Amino acid sequence: MVAVKTGFVLILVAILGVLAFPCTDVLVSKGATVDGSVITTHTCDGAYDSRLIIVPAADHAPGTMASVWKGMIRAYPEFSQYPPMVKLGEIPEVPHTYKIFKIAYPFANEHQVMIGENTIGRASVLAPNLDEAILYIEQLEYFGLQRAKTARECILVMGELAEKYGYADTGEGLAIADPNEVWLFEIYPVGPLWTRDSGKPGAVWAAARVPDGHVAVQPNRSRIGEIDPHDTENFMVSSNYMSCAIELGLYDPASGEPFVWRFVYRDVRPLSLDYRTWRLFNLLAPSGNWQIEDVPNYPFSFQPDKILSLADIIEIYHDVLEGTEYDVTEAEVWYYTDSRGNRVKSPYATPQVQAMPGMAAWLGLSPARKIAISTCSYFFVGQVRDWLPNEIGAVAWFGLNNPATSPWIPVWVGVEEVPVSWTVLDRKKLDRNSAWWAFDMADTLVNQRYGNLKPILDAVRDPFQQEINTTYTAVEQAAILMYESDPKAAVQLLTNFTYMYMLKAERLWWDLVDTLLFRL
Repeated sequence: MVAVKTGFVLILVAILGVLAFPCTDVLVSKGATVDGSVITTHTCDGAYDSRLIIVPAADHAPGTMASVWKGMIRAYPEFSQYPPMVKLGEIPEVPHTYKIFKIAYPFANEHQVMIGENTIGRASVLAPNLDEAILYIEQLEYFGLQRAKTARECILVMGELAEKYGYADTGEGLAIADPNEVWLFEIYPVGPLWTRDSGKPGAVWAAARVPDGHVAVQPNRSRIGEIDPHDTENFMVSSNYMSCAIELGLYDPASGEPFVWRFVYRDVRPLSLDYRTWRLFNLLAPSGNWQIEDVPNYPFSFQPDKILSLADIIEIYHDVLEGTEYDVTEAEVWYYTDSRGNRVKSPYATPQVQAMPGMAAWLGLSPARKIAISTCSYFFVGQVRDWLPNEIGAVAWFGLNNPATSPWIPVWVGVEEVPVSWTVLDRKKLDRNSAWWAFDMADTLVNQRYGNLKPILDAVRDPFQQEINTTYTAVEQAAILMYESDPKAAVQLLTNFTYMYMLKAERLWWDLVDTLLFRL
């Protein structure tokens, strides 16, 4: 049964809960995949910078300094709704930085390190000292990817920088993968009294490894539980991982209660965020019969009911709670009786009702937070593989806007160039030279009359995606063979494939937009 609330205030709060603190990450260990790859994922839900920028590797002279910025997640000059980036300081550059893929939250480097991001909030007492702390999570990811060859090394780089220069953001979780492991890294500021000359760490953080054969998920809720700092195979922590909580009154050792990370540093998370955790556990391990009221006590990781493929994970990101008791399209308000006395569902019934201003409140609906939503900026499912050269082994199946209505295009970390249209964006006006607008417009139009228009979109998307999937396999195999004698040619082949299908997708979706405009 779809949850319905009658009070306008309750409806408004529910809608805000759906839209706040977005992102959904799934972490899959080697032993849980059919081919022995490691998988990490990310949906960047909200109005964020979706320009895909490839930052090349570089050498730096002694004494070079790296700038530290605030506002990287939304800092594109064309989008003046948000302030421009502000330089907060500098840190010493390293002699060599690796090639990375930058977007709102940088997500990959040339050594097959991939990161999915997730905002998890924080206890109010942890508010940072913004006069002293200078590192935000996107800047930490940027530095971590530029300086690390493994997930563990990336965690150490980010943790050490945050401790030294101060962490200025809210609570964040990062799903960090390399070809052998996948870790969940969570970090918090340490309160408004911290200063750089205090001699204390400017951040508190912990990381837990997903056990081999297990998966873990993080939809905007802290997920790390009890920690054994001596078990360095499975945990990495800052030196103050417990003492910070004691000093700030978040934990009392004399209470006799165990120190459970996710309960100590968390803020109060809205119920709307729990629907995705509940859904992911039930999609990946339905035998567990997971109940939504138990979400806070779900385990950190679990064994899926079956060994998972890349396609299985991508399919999860199409999910809109269809067929569940929280399927908003089955609310009674969508049904009417036609002239023949038949009970009929309105073609206006859409799972993305929260993306239509005022619609949910007008209809009296409190929609559950879904995995695939219209207010997504970009998404990816990243696969890393230890048996392949780095340039081929790491591939992000990437897309713009809603993962349930947009195509998924492979972007190997060897790729050297993407179309200009995927690197520009102005959200204030429709721009047919910006790829993001094609996918956003198509999704927006479909949701105006979902029952009639979604099948039209599917008739374009499904065969196109099948074409990509089939061609991908042949091209990647050719690149693997080519790499043995000519690595540059192999990289060029992959670059050409990604570039071509990005352009083809963009053109198809603009044609789809024109079609949908005349069907409304």
